[in-house]
Amino acid sequence: MPIIRDNATALYRQIAARLEDEIRSGRFEPAGRLPSEAEIGTRFAVSRVTVRLALDELARKGLIERRKGKGTYVAGKEVRHELDTLQSFHESLILQGLNASMRVLSVGTTRTPETIAAALGRGWETCLSLERLHLVDNEPIALGRSFLPPALAKLSRDEMESRPTYAIVSAFAGLDVERAHVAIGAETADPQLGSILKVPAGAALLVMERTSWFTDNTPAERSTFYVRPERYRFVMNNVLRH
Repeated sequence: MPIIRDNATALYRQIAARLEDEIRSGRFEPAGRLPSEAEIGTRFAVSRVTVRLALDELARKGLIERRKGKGTYVAGKEVRHELDTLQSFHESLILQGLNASMRVLSVGTTRTPETIAAALGRGWETCLSLERLHLVDNEPIALGRSFLPPALAKLSRDEMESRPTYAIVSAFAGLDVERAHVAIGAETADPQLGSILKVPAGAALLVMERTSWFTDNTPAERSTFYVRPERYRFVMNNVLRH
């Protein structure tokens, strides 16, 4: 439906209302990119100033986010990962009420990389290498690469796509995961990571490296997560001064 140019409602408000309807109806995926200002201007045959006023209206309502140098995006629900709570990556998404899923990209028994074998210690000469894509509302949010006990190779693909890492390793060992060492960093996406996570090569990613241990102090797993930062935040609560 075209906008009405002799309507008492300002053009920018009509455009804002039209875009709001499209956002709320799900035309744009959560945290998805909106067309550029130029594309919106061409669509409605209005000036860029009018488009900016319309986007200002949507921003005031909290419906969109403007990211410098990246464009305008639908405001998505923030995803939080509490570092002071021992949870699997997937479990943390589920507990927030998010529509979270996993997709196995690769899995197989392999020789453990030397640096990781050295960190995990004796008995980790081989491992199950598992690569899973984590999604929220079917939108990629992180790639997880895990090194797990090789006996877990007997798990079905369905189990690997539905069960969090800690649930898998605890069921295997008959022990709970008791503690983990977590390091947070950042790096740029190479072309392969960019393609998987649907970001440009060279885009900044959050990186979480995690090593976990069972209650008997034996290593449970080693994982690295490459995370899209637009909607993801690591949080540390109850920090005490010593």
